[in-house]
Amino acid sequence: MELIDGIAVSDKLKNDIAQKVIELKQKGKKIPHLAAVLVGNDGASQTYVNAKVKACEKVGFDSTLLRFSSEISELELLNEIDKLNKDNSIDGYIVQLPLPKHIDEQKITQAISPAKDVDGFHPESLGKLVLNLPGFLPATPAGIVEMLRYYSIPTSGKHCVVIGRSNIVGTPMSLLMSRNATPGNCTVTITHSKTQNLSEITKQADILIVAIGKPEFVTADMVKEGAVVIDVGIHRIEDKSKKSGFRLLGDVKFDEVAPKCSYISPVPGGVGPMTIACLLKNTLLAVNS
Repeated sequence: MELIDGIAVSDKLKNDIAQKVIELKQKGKKIPHLAAVLVGNDGASQTYVNAKVKACEKVGFDSTLLRFSSEISELELLNEIDKLNKDNSIDGYIVQLPLPKHIDEQKITQAISPAKDVDGFHPESLGKLVLNLPGFLPATPAGIVEMLRYYSIPTSGKHCVVIGRSNIVGTPMSLLMSRNATPGNCTVTITHSKTQNLSEITKQADILIVAIGKPEFVTADMVKEGAVVIDVGIHRIEDKSKKSGFRLLGDVKFDEVAPKCSYISPVPGGVGPMTIACLLKNTLLAVNS
């Protein structure tokens, strides 16, 4: 069993991006500028956004953090989105999800300019993914592809099973794994909460990508010997024995599943760092496009 080190892979990607920023500076060209919109005081969202701001500093990007009260109206937030769309100094921006319940996330996502949609969530970005056209890939699926590439994990002709069908991870992941590319060329099965005999399907997977959002959902009896397992989930579980007061778990019961795997991504330190690195990669793409 080999551990897929998302921190090492993301560091390599960020170093490559930092080198390209140095080259842009030397040529007197624009430095990439990423903005983040944070609504409310959700602890996990604040942690993610702060990590993104720090990553910008590390690679030499300019960054802006816009914070708004959870009481902001949908119309007011749409007005802020419009300002970002028109601000030529900002190349790309993200609106951190989830948003307060009184705000329609889909309406906000669709208001983001496709040219600045570095999260890859806009319908135009997803449409380009479907048609295999150049564009912004959703950061988490793109990060998983980068990890598979870094470790030279064979994918062509393999059976990839994806657990989860969200527009953010599951569905775009299935498209990336099935397309005619490397990594890619898999036969893909998407499973979800209504799938019957789930474990029978997951036991057929050469590559199992788990994004179901349930702590330690996948157990050893659901995984075949030698499988590659990518764990997308992350959950804070109260643990008074820890200094932080909590521990992090994935969607996979790691200690039980890992011995059966050829490769497995841990939580933390697996997919999470790759999401941020690919967000930076999209922002660099936004400057050059």
